[in-house]
Amino acid sequence: MPCDVLVVEDDPIISLYFEDTVLGFGVQTVRTAASVARALEQIAERRPDFALLDVSLVRGENTFAVAERLDALQVPFVFITGYGADISLPASLADKPRLTKPCSSETLEAALRNGP
Repeated sequence: MPCDVLVVEDDPIISLYFEDTVLGFGVQTVRTAASVARALEQIAERRPDFALLDVSLVRGENTFAVAERLDALQVPFVFITGYGADISLPASLADKPRLTKPCSSETLEAALRNGP
């Protein structure tokens, strides 16, 4: 299980759900960001062990820049989206794992335990 997880999610209720659930799995630290800028700041401050990325954020933002930064740092992550398999990812990220919201705690735990 990773020690430090970054959650990039703009909905505070969903973010809190992920935070509580992941802490319940034994993760020591969960950091949250509601924007791409804040997520990139947190990554620069301290590299996470794992990240959960909502694909679409408010104001038309997407987390592709965050995913590319994590990929460059070799930090495992999963996209979490309410759009399911229909979401279009850039070619460089098309093979990255994704979970559909809402996802069960079992599915979320498996993603964190096994990595992408």
